[in-house]
Amino acid sequence: MSRLNVLLLAAFSATAAILCTAEAGAAEFVVKAGTIPEMKAVFGQVESRIVVPARARIGGAVRELRVSQGDHVAEGQAIAVIVDDKLPLQLNAAEAKIEALNSQLDNARTQLDRAQQLRATGTGTQVSLDQAKMQFEVTMNQMAAARAEKTVIEQTAREGTVFAPAAGRVLTVPVTLGSVILPGEEIARIAPGPYYLRLSLPERHAAEVVQGSDVLVGERGLMRTQDLLPTAHRGRIVKVYPEIVDGRVIADVEVQGIGDYFVNERTLVSIPVGKRKVLAVPPAAVRTVHGVDYVRVITAKGEMDVAVILGEAFEENGQGRVEILTGLHDGDRVVLP
Repeated sequence: MSRLNVLLLAAFSATAAILCTAEAGAAEFVVKAGTIPEMKAVFGQVESRIVVPARARIGGAVRELRVSQGDHVAEGQAIAVIVDDKLPLQLNAAEAKIEALNSQLDNARTQLDRAQQLRATGTGTQVSLDQAKMQFEVTMNQMAAARAEKTVIEQTAREGTVFAPAAGRVLTVPVTLGSVILPGEEIARIAPGPYYLRLSLPERHAAEVVQGSDVLVGERGLMRTQDLLPTAHRGRIVKVYPEIVDGRVIADVEVQGIGDYFVNERTLVSIPVGKRKVLAVPPAAVRTVHGVDYVRVITAKGEMDVAVILGEAFEENGQGRVEILTGLHDGDRVVLP
């Protein structure tokens, strides 16, 4: 081997040694005890903050029903038509009354004109003229009242159309076509939102449930607890109710993007109910051989593999960590690959 090759090989060996040393120094992890929130998996129920009933303003039979459960409606949309068969009869009677009063009004106007002419010629009396004026005014007032009654009947007939009081989803429609209802009865229940999760926790967690705490909300469906973390998105506890009901603490969680959930649908939620101390290492420090987990530790006598028992996986400052239940101590130096 030439002298040049020997020098190049020596330089390469020195550089590799320096890189290995730097890499070894950078790949060392010191185990330190930390505090993480104690999470509890519970089921949250989707509810609407507001549920508005669409009520009938008149009594009668349901002639048209234009919505069903689950439909989306806009504010002011017609959702049903209520018909009272007595209203057309009342309208006909009001029109007949107006026709009769028209005849009486024409007669009263004629009598008033005649009384004015007789009084002007001196053959009529003032009493007859005053009576004719009074009769004309009475008939005019009766005509105005009859027209107002007709307007009321027409307005009542128009109120048979039931409109959606708000935009949202129809939860229930407790009537069917042909149903006879009374004024004020519900035609439909509409949930305009906003939607939130209602949690019910055991009383022993009352002191740990704090307003403003972050929670993890799983995807739709009743998944297993261990499947929650990979697909979870975050929510926040916005309200903790001060009254304990049947040994349960009630809390509301605000989550973005649950508007397409079914109302009363349940989903898995992981909430903080306390804190605990843990020892954790990066997941890359753990290797599994024949079903046993090992971590390589730097000791005074050199490196050695230590069998460990793993706990939960979590994030710390944006870095993945895995909990070590047994096998390591605070201050141990762990070798990363």
